[in-house]
Amino acid sequence: MSEGDPSASVLIVDDSVVARAMISRAIEAGGDFVVKGAVANAGAALSFLRETQVDIIVLDIEMPGVTGLVALPNLIVAGRGAKVLIVSSVASDGAAATIEALAQGAADTLVKPDIGNFAGKFSIALVDKLRRLIARDEQPADEQPSAVAPRKPRVAAPAEIPGGYEIIAIGASTGGIHALSQVLTGLPSDFSVPILVTQHLPASFMPYFAAQLAAMAGRPCDVATDHMRIRPGRIIVAPGDAHIRVVRTSDGGAIRLNGDPARSSCMPSVDPMFDSIAEVYGTRALGIVLSGMGRDGSEGARTIIARGGSIVVQDRESSVVWGMPGSIATSGHASAILSPQEIGQFIVQHRRRV
Repeated sequence: MSEGDPSASVLIVDDSVVARAMISRAIEAGGDFVVKGAVANAGAALSFLRETQVDIIVLDIEMPGVTGLVALPNLIVAGRGAKVLIVSSVASDGAAATIEALAQGAADTLVKPDIGNFAGKFSIALVDKLRRLIARDEQPADEQPSAVAPRKPRVAAPAEIPGGYEIIAIGASTGGIHALSQVLTGLPSDFSVPILVTQHLPASFMPYFAAQLAAMAGRPCDVATDHMRIRPGRIIVAPGDAHIRVVRTSDGGAIRLNGDPARSSCMPSVDPMFDSIAEVYGTRALGIVLSGMGRDGSEGARTIIARGGSIVVQDRESSVVWGMPGSIATSGHASAILSPQEIGQFIVQHRRRV
């Protein structure tokens, strides 16, 4: 939030004058925000951001000339830390555009309704999204661990992990897709350790999400199915409607899908994935937690550490939301607290060829 202003500041970028007015009205009715600007295109947004800093940018995708997706990287830079919320009519049935926006650094998305339907559920959902993005930590005060997370990265010494890793499991939520892309693009082409990913996304997004990960990582990526074998050099992502668990097989490991309620109430949840790799791989398991709301993954991280494995979490400075990684860091269960690029370097440094 801007210094001296108790309300979080917002810039709206949408080519429709009616949409700008309705979104502005919904935001300011929430009471926690002030709309500092509302402009019709990306060029005007960049000019505005050169003069005025805001906390959140509400961005449409479909605009004449430079689209929201094309402008997004430049707006993130010009925003100097502002979080970008995509509000677009293609944010649901255009899953490809949604995933691309999240991979480029958008913090979250929301479907923009037809004109005439901005009141009611949409206004409530919009303000809720904005409040969640502004919150530095979603944990209630009485649930926060007493320990304070170190500000500087704390990296495990190589001697602490002499055998390297034979499995990597990554959990993420809000802001995690962009961080995940940074981690995966830092891995060499000959990287052979299998990678499991649980990202909080609807099931309908998963096929395109898997295709995006395959392109970013330069290796095959599949949406998990029951009994799928875990193979070297491949990525497996949890479907949006089931948790993934790992079971031991005669030649390694396989995926079992599970729909039971998770401790975090997330579907899919990071905790079952972490619990199972701890059971099967023990000291050879590496869990990674990237940006996300809530505490999903914190209990599973505790299990991995108890079985002799390691946990690496994203640092506060690079996270869109530090809820998930922060809950682990403040509990003292993180072997390292790093930026996404540094996590990629950590993985390569300590890998074990499979």
